[in-house]
Amino acid sequence: MSFLESLRVSFRSIKANGLRSVLTMLGIIIGVAAVIAMVAIGEGTSASVASQINGLGSNLLIVSPGQATQGRISLGAGSLNTLTLADAEAIAQKDSVSGVAPSVNGRAQLVWGSNNYSTSLEGTTESFPEVRNVQVAQGRFFSNFEVKKQFNVVVVGTEIVTNLFGGSSPIGETIQINRIPFTVIGVLKSQGSSGMTNNDDRVLIPVTTAMSRLTGGKYVNSIYVSAASAEQMAQAQADTAETLRAQHNLRPSESDDFRITSQSDILSTAQAVSGSMTALLSGIAAISLIVGGIGVMNIMLVSVTERTREIGIRKAIGAKKRDILRQFLIEAVTLSLLGGVIGILLGIGAAMAVSKLAGMATAITISPVLYAFLTSTAVGVIFGVYPARKAAQLKPIDALRYE
Repeated sequence: MSFLESLRVSFRSIKANGLRSVLTMLGIIIGVAAVIAMVAIGEGTSASVASQINGLGSNLLIVSPGQATQGRISLGAGSLNTLTLADAEAIAQKDSVSGVAPSVNGRAQLVWGSNNYSTSLEGTTESFPEVRNVQVAQGRFFSNFEVKKQFNVVVVGTEIVTNLFGGSSPIGETIQINRIPFTVIGVLKSQGSSGMTNNDDRVLIPVTTAMSRLTGGKYVNSIYVSAASAEQMAQAQADTAETLRAQHNLRPSESDDFRITSQSDILSTAQAVSGSMTALLSGIAAISLIVGGIGVMNIMLVSVTERTREIGIRKAIGAKKRDILRQFLIEAVTLSLLGGVIGILLGIGAAMAVSKLAGMATAITISPVLYAFLTSTAVGVIFGVYPARKAAQLKPIDALRYE
């Protein structure tokens, strides 16, 4: 019997037992669909996170205070107050650094007319747009002169425009920030969210104004440093650490009282977490493939039992062991492949539905589809070999006597 003839017989057998065949393929369909959907969601999430991290700024280093200890108990990162505006100015003098933007953070209550809105406040310098890759959609950003002279000027995010001003242009309007009047000079271009932070729901003011009139402190929460180029990231990080140690008069034996995190560190950590979660979910989904393979083996064993007399007749008229083996193996692989193809289509459809309905980022690539196709083929071969061998090893006389 030729390969095409064996394939035709396999399809005829599957069609003759349609419902049983569909139920047999169900485990493979669910497994393949789940793997493709999970990988697509994982890849999409990873790409989205990478895009958000890259959107933080170009060649970015984030300097944050170190951690204090109390009775040998760490109080957590950022519990020390060690960073100052003088530190930022010293770092900016390094050739490996193209821009520095110190930052202080807090909450702000905004009032405009009868409208009242609570949001996050960030005090920074004129270098912020360059360092943090931020663009102004309307108006302008505050200048170095306004920072030095502690002007009461504010740049707002798009959510502030919607929630406080009802969508109308706020340029030139005066708002109260914690009961202090500020003039709106600009509106930031929408950036969306970064993790749990909504970059559009904030106001930016000069750091000197924030420290003298709102936060009342002399320390900054963080310093954003932009390296001159991607190739100088390591040098910029080393120069920043050296400068801060000198600024804080730390002896060689003393540990850093600050922490420097690079953009690549954040990205690699986020991608590692995302990759681990994707692998875990895909592994759980792949269990369905094993269940599906057991289902294929079970139904093929039933098929061998049901067609024992047919096998005996075929052997009696000259069919060899390899012919019987090939026929049943092709039938098992055909079942698995059909389940795999249906699962691939359902998985792609599920990923697209999640992207459209839930608003989650998904990325469908050829790798998981190819993996699913090859896996479903392997399942058919692995779990189809035993029933096929059992059929091929039947003796013609015993098979013909079977009732």
